[in-house]
Amino acid sequence: MSYINDLFFRLRRSWIWVVLQFALTLVLIVVGYGWTRIGEKNWWQVALTLLVPLILAISLLELEAGTMRSLSNDDSKRVKLVWGAMALLVWAAPLLALWALLDWCDDRIPLWAGYLNSRASAGGRATLFTYPHLVLWFTDIEWLLRWVVIPAKLIPHAMASAQWGWRLPMRRIIRLLLNWQWWLGAIAAALVGVSLPGHFFNGAPSGTVSHQVWAVVFKMAGAYLLPVAAWVVLIAWAAVLMAQRKPGRNEERDDEANVLAPVGSGPLRVDSVKLPLPESGDDADRNA
Repeated sequence: MSYINDLFFRLRRSWIWVVLQFALTLVLIVVGYGWTRIGEKNWWQVALTLLVPLILAISLLELEAGTMRSLSNDDSKRVKLVWGAMALLVWAAPLLALWALLDWCDDRIPLWAGYLNSRASAGGRATLFTYPHLVLWFTDIEWLLRWVVIPAKLIPHAMASAQWGWRLPMRRIIRLLLNWQWWLGAIAAALVGVSLPGHFFNGAPSGTVSHQVWAVVFKMAGAYLLPVAAWVVLIAWAAVLMAQRKPGRNEERDDEANVLAPVGSGPLRVDSVKLPLPESGDDADRNA
């Protein structure tokens, strides 16, 4: 089966979780928007401001973990869904930390561009290392790190944790990270799910009022559907590539290599158990 056929097969097999991605994500966004409108005058409002974010986080983790597990190959080594969702919470910590770091860098792009422009030669400041060029280059680098490099690094680890907890098949993950097809898929998902919707509202509105209203409706629908679709296809693509193995490699050995697990937690080997030899007839009579 080719990669593309396998991709569509996984999406059809997991159609319930795919539909839930589109439906529940919208519900979570609406509930999250409503949470920002809750007042703090009464005790029950204060309780809701504390309870709603917890419910949203648990629902989002369960949704993503369930979708990743459904798109991936099933086996007998999976942990429970709740533990897979908790493992995703651990991977969310470095994601938020790196996101905050990129926000800090984003605020300082004008300063860095101005400094490098001032340090360049007179000809460079007028041609290549102009202030607009430097700002554009720094902005593009920050965009690639935020939407391509960081997700492409974390998604394989998150998908493995959603299935097996901390018993990570590191060989599969490393093989995926070294696969150019994975990075091509990550770039395509970023362009379709992030860059393309960002251009929907750039133009000035025109036409009748009814035309403008429908245009906004379609743009908002596209701005929601494209990122969710890109996300679902990307994790399905990761599942396809992670399922591929090198020809001739032992499947069980490849799964258990470089695994984060306690010593002695693996299955008991038959050749490690020494059974007593049966006694011969003369020895049995002598013992009797």
